[in-house]
Amino acid sequence: MDTLPQPGPQPDDFAITAQISLVEQRFRTLKHGDMFGVFDQRGDIRPGPGGTEGLYFNDTRTLSEFELLVAGRWPILLSSTLRDDNATLTCDLSTPDLPERDLASNLIHIRRSRFLWQGVCHERISVRNFDAEPHSLPVEIRYGADFADLFEARGMTRPRHGNHEPAEVTPESVTLAYTGLDQRRRWTELRFDPAPARIDEGRALFNLDLPAHGRALIFIEISCDQAAVPHKPSDSFLKRMLEQRRWTRQSSARAAAIETSNEVFNEAMRRAISDLTMLTTEKPTGPYPYAGIPWFSTAFGRDALITALNVLWMDPALARGVLRYLADNQATTTDAASDAEPGKILHETRQGEMAELGEVPFRHYYGSVDSTPLFVMLAGAYLDRTGDVETLAGLWPHVQAALAWMDAYTDRDPRGFVSYFRQTEEGLANQGWKDSFDSISHADGTLAEGPIALCEVQGYVFAARRAAAAIGRRLGHGVEAAAQEARAEFLRAAFEQAFWCEDLGTYALALDGQGKPCRVRASNAGHLLLTGLATPDRAATLTASLMDSRFFNGWGIRTLASNELRYNPMSYHNGSVWPHDNALIALGMARYGFKPQAERLFSGLFDAALYMDLRRLPELFCGFARRRGQGPTFYPVACSPQAWAATSLHAALAACLGLSFDPPECSVVFDRPCLPPFLSEVTLHNLSLGSARISVVLRRMGSEVAMNVLDRTGVIHAVLRS
Repeated sequence: MDTLPQPGPQPDDFAITAQISLVEQRFRTLKHGDMFGVFDQRGDIRPGPGGTEGLYFNDTRTLSEFELLVAGRWPILLSSTLRDDNATLTCDLSTPDLPERDLASNLIHIRRSRFLWQGVCHERISVRNFDAEPHSLPVEIRYGADFADLFEARGMTRPRHGNHEPAEVTPESVTLAYTGLDQRRRWTELRFDPAPARIDEGRALFNLDLPAHGRALIFIEISCDQAAVPHKPSDSFLKRMLEQRRWTRQSSARAAAIETSNEVFNEAMRRAISDLTMLTTEKPTGPYPYAGIPWFSTAFGRDALITALNVLWMDPALARGVLRYLADNQATTTDAASDAEPGKILHETRQGEMAELGEVPFRHYYGSVDSTPLFVMLAGAYLDRTGDVETLAGLWPHVQAALAWMDAYTDRDPRGFVSYFRQTEEGLANQGWKDSFDSISHADGTLAEGPIALCEVQGYVFAARRAAAAIGRRLGHGVEAAAQEARAEFLRAAFEQAFWCEDLGTYALALDGQGKPCRVRASNAGHLLLTGLATPDRAATLTASLMDSRFFNGWGIRTLASNELRYNPMSYHNGSVWPHDNALIALGMARYGFKPQAERLFSGLFDAALYMDLRRLPELFCGFARRRGQGPTFYPVACSPQAWAATSLHAALAACLGLSFDPPECSVVFDRPCLPPFLSEVTLHNLSLGSARISVVLRRMGSEVAMNVLDRTGVIHAVLRS
């Protein structure tokens, strides 16, 4: 029996521990700006080892306990729902049997309504008596704040901490505070309305007198690191709720809308758009999608670039915001601790105590080999989609800096490949999208040693150079455009020779530091279809390989084929299924004309969503083969919602519709569209080109798809190519 070679000690310091399954807990999440909350179905935050729940602000858990008890008992859960737009969490509860109070169950109804808005968590607790007799009930709120750094909350340990300050208590509020080793004071203020009967550093007690069929209300505001404006929480609850919902409607209305013949699919798409809206944070540079909750609710480069690419057809403003933010945060100096080099695009940024102290390298971290070419790729795609030359002119110096960084690497490699090698032991060992320590290996299971040249990264570099050439020509930089075209063609020839593995029917996963190919069948090669680097004949072979049963498990393409030595369907990157990975591959298959295969991926992802809580595709799920009458196997610590997963169905739909835009011709183009069996009709509302808008409906007619224009505003056309 083959056994995996045992590598030397290589702890994955930044791996997320799986002490508690997020799937098992069925957490409810809210987010606005830099605050997010993870709550159980009752709306509580329960303390405990390995617990994920909490209210987080700027990468710090500012509330680690928040529990509601009635007469010293937890209420019984009736239901727990998020509004379709993710604006409000509503938890319906009831008291259990309380014989000592002569109160049977289901006579007292409790409704908790909660939302986040501008750094404040607002809650209204409604307690209603449905009995014909009056009742007096003690209602207790227990609270606490450990001020754990987010990396602690997800499993890391710290030998030293700062100091917790004595609580500041007033008749209607309590402030919990902590001064970290970075000398920064962080605090959480809880304000209650009406004032509790008793209040201290850990609990607030209300004595409610409920007449027959009467009701009592408790309002709570929880603010973090900001001075409170004097007011009663009861006065602001409805006002802030209306502000938040108005903002949510305006943000989601910016994009084109989708309506289909399948109502369940419509539910999944509405939830996906609501998730994307919730994850998007308004920056001075424009909207920016944070990567995911709970562990990645911050600005990531790669994740945002791919998310924006997936929905570019329906919301180009998101891409513009992503490009501007990343341009503003592009590295300008060399710093080994943060893997920064001039021209590199951000991997992630963090604001917590551990990042401020350098205990983790992620304050402004650039250890991502693919963010930089993806930045140029998205810039080119944005220009193709919008014709917005003005924005690209402003971004051109940043595109040039990104190209200069790529040139510095390829100039050192005679074949023109871009590779990575972390500059310090504290950085990420692997710096592609599969960034766990064991994700890049040889066929015998040996981990690859750097510098490592990933196959998909060469595809991104190829597409980036071609995009830069197109941008350069539009901006009048003909010499630079020609140089980038030449570099792209040189890379194409060198790549085919170095990476293609005829006997495997795929491209090698990577080249290691000795130039030896990692002859492993991995989904990474599918991204070469997206970028156009694969030759047409090898694209056909690669597509067939990706769709055989060793890769495609019925729900999607696995990250690693099942016959590979390191295959494990429960691993993070070595056999799981990632929706965004499949969406990018589907776009690539459609690019080469393999629409039936793209349609199968689309159908598999949608079928998986049918089994997910709230129809929400998670970050990933396990790679076990699909079985009749059963759903996919969940991954225990997958982020949900997650931005690039939320946009996967949108990208797959665009792939099947062959959707593109031609700004010079003022046209929306559908190139040989197809619809999967679960969709007989798709209506796209308010597709935009500049200020012009058009709405179209596409219907399956036998083996063909017909198109009708419903309405239009301005000069814009729809073109169907068969």
